Amino acid sequence: MNVTRRWAGIVVAGLVGYVAAAALQAQQAPPKVTDATLLKPADGDWVGYGRDYAETHHSPLKQIDQSNVSTLAEAWSVEVGSDGKLETTPLVFNGVLYGTSTWSQVYAIDLRTKKVKWQYDPAMVRGGTEAMGPRPCCGPVNRGVALYDGRVYVGLLDGRLMALDAETGTPVWAVQTTPPGTDYTITGAPRIVKGKVVIGQGGAEYGVRGFLAAYDAATGKQAWKWYVIPGDPSKPFEDESMAAAAKTWTGQWWKFGGGGTPWDGIAYDPELNLVYVGTGNGSPWNANHRSPGGGDNLYLASIVALNADTGKYVWHYQTTPGDNWDYNSAQPMILADLTIGGQARKVLMQAPKNGFFYVLDRATGKLISGAPFVYTSWATAIDMKTGRPQETEAARYRFTPVRLSPSPVGAHHWPPMAFNPATGFVYYPGQETSSAFAMEEKFEFKEGQWNLGIRRGTPPGGKPVPPPPPDPKAPPMGGFFVAWDPVAQKAAWRIPFQPAGGALSTAGQLIFVGNGGGKFFALDPLSGKTLWEAQLGQGVATPISYELDGKQYIAVMAGISKGKVHGFALP
Repeated sequence: MNVTRRWAGIVVAGLVGYVAAAALQAQQAPPKVTDATLLKPADGDWVGYGRDYAETHHSPLKQIDQSNVSTLAEAWSVEVGSDGKLETTPLVFNGVLYGTSTWSQVYAIDLRTKKVKWQYDPAMVRGGTEAMGPRPCCGPVNRGVALYDGRVYVGLLDGRLMALDAETGTPVWAVQTTPPGTDYTITGAPRIVKGKVVIGQGGAEYGVRGFLAAYDAATGKQAWKWYVIPGDPSKPFEDESMAAAAKTWTGQWWKFGGGGTPWDGIAYDPELNLVYVGTGNGSPWNANHRSPGGGDNLYLASIVALNADTGKYVWHYQTTPGDNWDYNSAQPMILADLTIGGQARKVLMQAPKNGFFYVLDRATGKLISGAPFVYTSWATAIDMKTGRPQETEAARYRFTPVRLSPSPVGAHHWPPMAFNPATGFVYYPGQETSSAFAMEEKFEFKEGQWNLGIRRGTPPGGKPVPPPPPDPKAPPMGGFFVAWDPVAQKAAWRIPFQPAGGALSTAGQLIFVGNGGGKFFALDPLSGKTLWEAQLGQGVATPISYELDGKQYIAVMAGISKGKVHGFALP
């Protein structure tokens, strides 16, 4: 036998075996979320916070519809634990559900076995900065994760961004996105944009400077960073947008942080390559203390478009110039294509805390329309020539208490909106609120405390704040759930409701939403009529829909002290 040929045969056989083994391994390896997956999610998956880049919270599944929803029943439930209010919107990919509970805990549930596949606890230090832990303004909540390339990404309450292995929950990398030892926190869900993880943060009340940043999904290396407001003008500005913004501020705002933290609302348009971010309130709240010479204080309470590759500023629209009331615009946004005035328009829609529903051209940021969806006594309308709110005389309150609507709680807060393309309506919970506002006579910034610049209650050793007279025009305070027509800028219907989480729309022509009392509803999208309901015991977060082995499910998290994920399906 020819020895050379013999060894060649062995080598070839070995190579064939190696290739075959590699192919088998590739076949057995679980699929991964890719850019293509995010651009066009499979009907049965829920791979991003809003399911799609447009943040519509709409599922194309229609096995569950108005003809059979009355028979919907709980198919499974899994306890994941919690220590406080739950706000997560879970994700589903390849038969696994991923979500979060309080204190930035992450879990994965195998939807076939109905068991926890893994659970990751970052062992967050609790008790505030006195215990060297984070000090969130509004509880240790977390709204969800992002999926990409076999990893799960989560923002931690202490300002870290972490990547976990999607199969095991094992940490892959972690990066501190905020300056250590500061009062920044992360409660919002990350977004994946072109291989980058985009995340904001909260903490404006504690005197920080807000920013949005993107990190390489593979390594955690920072790709870009855009500040919401300008820093100390004696130092070079980071970019032209900060130089322009500085012209709208007065005084020494940078000593108070300035605020503007983009703690939630993010969307992405792949065609325009724009990342949209809703920005937070000022620090302190009262504009006279923050910027004593006046000014719009850009880019507080704004919707800002950034280049997805570089993070460079492209355009902005400020919903609340010179914010004086904690009317931030960090609420969820929805991208849609609408016909307005006989013209096809690519729009961005938002219902922020200030009580006005906005429709913007998402390519240019130009205001298309704006109208109040609650009673607003701080402003009467939006001037279509200037895009600015027409403020009332009482809006710029001083030392005498005045009552204004909405309150700092806002007309609409963090719960996601849903858009049904068949009806053309936007669905979301809100509330009619009012509050007393009075300027603090002497403001002194105090590190580690809320710095509002307004009088609340009775200060130590001080006199109580006298209540302002009631507003005879104000409706009774209370929650509601609304179907909003963004073209007509009016409610198609509105029902009394106790807000809890956000809304889900489905192609079965159903709207799913839960309330603070633990009830979970399926509503008719054209009338608001209740078609089905279930009692889950405690506050309900934001639902999603997914498909497994040909069957549609509705999944939602509920609970306070013992959180559960519930799955509903037809019998």
